[in-house]
Amino acid sequence: MSKILTVGEPMALFVAEQEGSLEEVEQFSRFVAGAEVNFSIGMSRLGHPVTYITQLGNDPFGKYIEKFLQQNAIDTTNVSYEPGYVTGMQWKQKVSSGDPEVFSARKNSAASHMNLETIANLNWDGFDHIHLTGIPPALSAGCREMVYELMKQAREKGVQISYDPNLRPGLWSDKQEMVRVINDLACQADIIFPGISEAQLLTGLEDVQEIAEYYHAAGVKTVVIKLGAKGAFTSSEGEQFYTEGFPVKEVVDTVGAGDGFAVGVVSAVLEGLSLKEAVRRGTAIGALAVMSPGDNDGLPDRNGLETYMKKSQPII
Repeated sequence: MSKILTVGEPMALFVAEQEGSLEEVEQFSRFVAGAEVNFSIGMSRLGHPVTYITQLGNDPFGKYIEKFLQQNAIDTTNVSYEPGYVTGMQWKQKVSSGDPEVFSARKNSAASHMNLETIANLNWDGFDHIHLTGIPPALSAGCREMVYELMKQAREKGVQISYDPNLRPGLWSDKQEMVRVINDLACQADIIFPGISEAQLLTGLEDVQEIAEYYHAAGVKTVVIKLGAKGAFTSSEGEQFYTEGFPVKEVVDTVGAGDGFAVGVVSAVLEGLSLKEAVRRGTAIGALAVMSPGDNDGLPDRNGLETYMKKSQPII
């Protein structure tokens, strides 16, 4: 299996056990949140070794997160503790429909203090792929510089790069800067996974084909645009196609679906499947993700994925 690298900010996540506003709920269940955490867990469950780079606070939640990563067979060699700063935390509303209210306490967190020194001793030997998102560049100037350097080193070493914009406007002080930085990084990747609303905001275009051409012109080989329940649109080297979404019996929690989608596509590509097969796997894992609580509970192992894909048919 391929060896994968990623970097991000894992956070202690507290999910409400009853519906209602966060200010009224009294009981919460604890999980671990973070787009790159979700991606790492999904890849690990499918048998792909993942190394996670981050900084944690030297507090109970940081230690809990490190143990959680290790329990999910994620390599924590490049996880360090930053004295004087705390681990980021997040609270999420329980809802029966729609997107939940989420409140984060991550400003000045340990992870936001990552910089070039964080990756100074990084050993690239054996890595085939690096997956990055638009979240770390939003945390601080140091994090942004680190991500640019990781992109540069990956390209120099011939390591394949996937990139999910994962826009977090609330973490940026300036929308134009967000668009510029996210697009600049996206255009250095081999494959990108913007959601349709993200892609429209980043490019100023509405049509999926025009959006794809925008990124192709900037050097991106493969563009996969997530369309929610409708599936995805893919454009790569003259090949363009739509992939239908898999049926969802009940939407329990939409958070993490996009990360699951990336897991499906990247894992399949690394396993040598065709791009059409890869995107189909992505839509399947995305569907599984929204039918489970927590951000990564629904990410399947290989047997679970194969069983679901055999018994379920995409929405036509």
